[in-house]
Amino acid sequence: MLLDCVIVGGGPAGLNASLVLARANKKIVLFDEDKPRNAVTYESHGFITRDRIKPSEFKRLAKEELKEYPSLEIRHQRVTAIQKQDGFFLVQADDGISYRTRKVILATGLKDILPDIEGIYDMYGTSLFSCPFCDGWELRDRPLVVIAEDERAMHLAKMIFNWSKDLVVCTNGKTLFSKEQNELLTKKNIIVVEDEIESLQGDKGQLKKIRFKNGKEIEREGGFVASKLKQASALAESLGCAMSEMGGIETDDFGRTEVEGLFASGDNSIVAPAQLIIAASEGSKAAIAVVAELVNEDF
Repeated sequence: MLLDCVIVGGGPAGLNASLVLARANKKIVLFDEDKPRNAVTYESHGFITRDRIKPSEFKRLAKEELKEYPSLEIRHQRVTAIQKQDGFFLVQADDGISYRTRKVILATGLKDILPDIEGIYDMYGTSLFSCPFCDGWELRDRPLVVIAEDERAMHLAKMIFNWSKDLVVCTNGKTLFSKEQNELLTKKNIIVVEDEIESLQGDKGQLKKIRFKNGKEIEREGGFVASKLKQASALAESLGCAMSEMGGIETDDFGRTEVEGLFASGDNSIVAPAQLIIAASEGSKAAIAVVAELVNEDF
């Protein structure tokens, strides 16, 4: 059977794309390996009517709604390869089954790569986060740390200062700030520590102190880290998609890549803050574009 579209990735972008396509009565398969980037978090924020929802509950509700549409099938498999053949795509799943489809939406997301600091993954998602718009409210007015090892340190310090004026910036052995930046941070009573971090100390994910290799310690109750991002899947590159300097998949405003019939949506384009509501909207736009192309081809 020839499908209208295959969606790879069952996060908010893939789920919303599936909803739009299903409501357009298109034959689609959604592949969800169920390894979301936000699995470490207890709650998601910033999505009206769904603020503070658990990521797993968000997915459960979405899939319950999608059951209403008979043209949609959800497969809990990993897509291992995609090839373009004779104007169509051949999608290979890890159970050995192949699917032919006219269009593909990649909603495969990203992975966070955190600084190499002992204990950082224990804290991440509980008291240490990457997005202040997602988690700044819960940490407001508490003694916080910003951990950044590159030029994003200044920007992140400015942003976090909006939620807490009790702020320490740790560069983990790097010298990142100009004289003017140091003067500005000092004026705001923001402490800059350039010493190398030995470990993050805490209990059950709750940060309590930062221990440095020179023996110094600073007490903190939470904070934000400038993580590096990488594609969670190599499918886009294997298909010949152009990638941006930041490592995102290059698309137009509706998710079209340079490969005809191939779309990308959600965090994997790295063009907007990584938020649930933004990813969902990107999935909706890509699906609308897919429907428009299918309608024009068939009319």
